[in-house]
Amino acid sequence: MNSTHVIGRREPLRDGRQKVTGALRYAPDLAVSGMVHARLVMSPYPHARVRRIDTSAALAVPGVVAVLTADDLPDIPPRNRHTLLLARDRVLFVGHPVALVLATDEVAAEDGTERVIVDYAPLPAAVTVDEALADDAPAVWPDGLPGASEEAAAHGADVEGGEEDGRRHPNVTNQVHFSRGDVAQGFREADVVVERTFTTPMVHQSYLEPHAVIAQPDPLTGGVTIWSCTQAPFYVREEVAAVLGVPESEVRVVATPVGGGFGGKFLLYEPLIALAARHLNRPVKFVMTRTEEMLAANPAPFSRIRVRLGARQDGTLTALEAELVFDGGCFPSSPVGIAAVLLGSVYQIPNVDVRGVEVLTFKPSTGAYRAPGAPQATFALESALDDVARQLGLDPLELRLRHASGTGDPMIHGRPWPSIGMKAVLEALRDHPAWQQHEEARRAGRGVGVAIGGWPGGTEPAAAACLLERDGTLRVHVGSVDLTGTTTAFVALAAEAFGTSPDQVRVVTGDTATAPYAGATGGSKITYSVGPAIVQAAREAREQVLAIAAEELEADPADLEIADGAVRVRGAPDRAIPLAEIAAKTMAFGGRYAPVFGHGRHAPPVNAPGFCAQLAEVTVDEETGQVRVERLVVVQDVGRAINPLLVEGQMMGGAVQGIGWALCEALVYDEQGQLVTASWMDYTVPHVSHAPRQFETVIVEVPAEHGPFGVRGVGEPPVIATAAAVANAVADATGARITELPMTPSRVLAALRGTA
Repeated sequence: MNSTHVIGRREPLRDGRQKVTGALRYAPDLAVSGMVHARLVMSPYPHARVRRIDTSAALAVPGVVAVLTADDLPDIPPRNRHTLLLARDRVLFVGHPVALVLATDEVAAEDGTERVIVDYAPLPAAVTVDEALADDAPAVWPDGLPGASEEAAAHGADVEGGEEDGRRHPNVTNQVHFSRGDVAQGFREADVVVERTFTTPMVHQSYLEPHAVIAQPDPLTGGVTIWSCTQAPFYVREEVAAVLGVPESEVRVVATPVGGGFGGKFLLYEPLIALAARHLNRPVKFVMTRTEEMLAANPAPFSRIRVRLGARQDGTLTALEAELVFDGGCFPSSPVGIAAVLLGSVYQIPNVDVRGVEVLTFKPSTGAYRAPGAPQATFALESALDDVARQLGLDPLELRLRHASGTGDPMIHGRPWPSIGMKAVLEALRDHPAWQQHEEARRAGRGVGVAIGGWPGGTEPAAAACLLERDGTLRVHVGSVDLTGTTTAFVALAAEAFGTSPDQVRVVTGDTATAPYAGATGGSKITYSVGPAIVQAAREAREQVLAIAAEELEADPADLEIADGAVRVRGAPDRAIPLAEIAAKTMAFGGRYAPVFGHGRHAPPVNAPGFCAQLAEVTVDEETGQVRVERLVVVQDVGRAINPLLVEGQMMGGAVQGIGWALCEALVYDEQGQLVTASWMDYTVPHVSHAPRQFETVIVEVPAEHGPFGVRGVGEPPVIATAAAVANAVADATGARITELPMTPSRVLAALRGTA
């Protein structure tokens, strides 16, 4: 790799001190003069006709200024979840908003919700995918399916192509079918065939900060200014403008610092609150409670995946067949397509047939959660592959390496893999002491499991600008939201490209009225997509600075360098001009030089997939079924570690969320569609006791062709393989294969006793 002076440094988060001291202000901390507070009136039924809403008692509560129902809002056909607004005729899930109470304070708003009387006529509801697929199942959308959300595309999880087979059930959407070779012949050639069905639950993103939004109307234009903890301000602008019926230029979105998102904070209630603000002609603030989050946000979907995998005695994989069923809730929104593609593409198997289907149920529509669809598909595939290795008595790592996809190999939809480091990651794990000594761990009573998962990476156009301030500071303007430390990475990229110290770089994230366009923060794509625009802008600014300095110093620009806050002639440090002086010459009356202002814009031509392999060592208490992750090794290809400290933090954070998938997290609904785990008292979020006692990260760098300095996105991959690695370790320790997540003590005990 080329020598760099900033890239590769271990630097703390730029806003780390503000975060840990509580100085950073999030959306719930903000206030606007004259604002009212909003609270939702939510349906207690999964499916019911709304016959009448009586708001009179609520309006009599002191402080309540209005109670809005669907009759007060435009009659907009609900094409996705965020245009569902308030229930007009039917409710579609427990928690579906039917009214919005607006009051001068939060207590009055809450009191008002308790006094809204709604007359419901309960209707039949299909809560599970099996109920929804029954011949006599009630249709979630009897008059035709609405459109799918665009959020999958923003993550790089949208999949086109495949085939749709036959006539659809009214609750079925987004059927995909990918195949190659002759699967029947492949299984005839197999000496060992493993067939299992795996299930994963709905899982909430469990961010600390709930959804929050403030909307301030502009009575002159009909537009609105929105403050939101969104990951996607330009997407919010687009959708809110469409709902209000105004040009996008009349909607200004200010993205506030995000207190955790993980894919769940693209867009949800911003259009509703914008409409409420315009209706009242005053600002409206809405902050969801934790129970509202659990009931009426957009969690990761339930999945059921049947995998059949065949292999010869020598370990050659001959055939893979899979059927995926995802529960999209009440709108087409699940990542079944990308899950199907990943399941059929990670390994090179000659005969593959993968079918996927999304089923709609009377539950809240699902959304993205860190690598949407990938943890589910990987749990199924990696568990089945481990069983094949076990039955054949083969090294599970070598079996993976033998069939691992490489750059240029075909994916299941026919397109080639871009540059990937899957083999490099597996080789690094194979050479790690934890794998070299895994027999010793087994003798010590631990089970050892490995797994690997990959994420294709998203792409989206972006622009950036760099200008030199009068004090010599390089100011970088971007429009992307900093979710995981990207601002700190941007500082390093700009400093490296311009040639200055990171201390002399400031990154400013503008709102949609002032910032250059950037895509949604999600899909492991922001540094990959926005970074090149920053590098381009910084380099252009550098060229402008050197041109000015060359004229002032009467030197050839090729002989100049930027160092210690000045431009100097190489080999003649006494011939120098400070950056601040150069900037001052561009900001003076009668100045001869134009301001230093570099522009960058970029549209990534291909994505940059990232792979992460993990090794888990576990102990299993065979009396209680308790699984304890003793050691976790996370090995990931990051292309180039701009800031290894932040990269390691992402790897650890993602893997801990993967432990949540593996051992404790699940949104549980009863037979009547009621959410049983509606608070953190009932929904178990991983905490310090779940973290591995020994936690190791290994960074692998296989440069991405179009990433700035070779970088790849790092956010998605580390969550993907954890559940599979832990499940494989449990199987290694006990001989019992757990096929349902989370692997709670009761499920582990049932598997140990053969009653699962």
